[in-house]
Amino acid sequence: MRCAAARDCRATSERALRSFLRRVAARIRERTTGERGHTLTPAQFAQAQKDDNRRYLDIASVFDGSSLKGKRVAITGGSRGLGLEIAKAAMDVGAEVLVICRSGTVDGAKIYDGVDVTDAEACASAAKKIVEDGGPVDVLINNAGYFYGPCEKVTDNSLNFEEELKQIDICAVGPLRVSNALYQAGGLVQGSKIAIVTSQAGSCEWRFTQNKDEGGDYGHHMSRAACNIGGVLLAEELKSKGVCVVLLHPGFNRTEMTKKYESIWDIEGAVPPAEGALRVLHEVIRASLDKTGAFVNCEDGLRIPW
Repeated sequence: MRCAAARDCRATSERALRSFLRRVAARIRERTTGERGHTLTPAQFAQAQKDDNRRYLDIASVFDGSSLKGKRVAITGGSRGLGLEIAKAAMDVGAEVLVICRSGTVDGAKIYDGVDVTDAEACASAAKKIVEDGGPVDVLINNAGYFYGPCEKVTDNSLNFEEELKQIDICAVGPLRVSNALYQAGGLVQGSKIAIVTSQAGSCEWRFTQNKDEGGDYGHHMSRAACNIGGVLLAEELKSKGVCVVLLHPGFNRTEMTKKYESIWDIEGAVPPAEGALRVLHEVIRASLDKTGAFVNCEDGLRIPW
């Protein structure tokens, strides 16, 4: 019996070792190839084409927005770029869309303008008006963002600290200001969802691939990492209130924000913002309390490593 027990012990140890080695191999693979979702290399986009991955290549073929019909959907930065396309796509499936923005108009949407997400008083005023106009929202999409144009570097002394703080204020603190304002006004209740449009740029793990031997873009990438930690903390706090939070990398979209990378749009599969909008809404619909705080790649629905 002692021999049998020893054999069982050895077998258990060997299985545990194999499992550990598989996990290590997966971590190495993630770091060197960028697996787990994002188009980190042209080869991955090419593979999606080869596999005819419909979820990745043609989101419209799998998108079903019927559950948003009649829902109140508030969107920050919804008067231009990706936010505008999200607003249009949500209205197309019958949602009541509330656009929170600094300026602009969106046909068919209710506009709450004069709102900068760095202005707590303006956020609070808009949130109060939104609730007065129709009660709580079903979905809040924190989409407003900012990406400083030049690629900052220590080695050429091109860091712009003011711009770094501006990006952190807009991209990281902004979603928290808006979410807090709407919650305090009674606009986020049990069953409401908060989606934060962030970026894979906030993944520390993926910097070893995308920024390998280069670094750079300090302000933007720091702002997205700060945004992500804020979103996770918000998810943990609001979970008991029945409000789920999801952090969404929208994918590589052909917008003004990514125009600095225009030379690789075709190579790495950047899509029109209308397609990116469907990817975002697809994941908003899938978001739930049991997955609250998840950091999701809207290109393929996979979790992004922190």
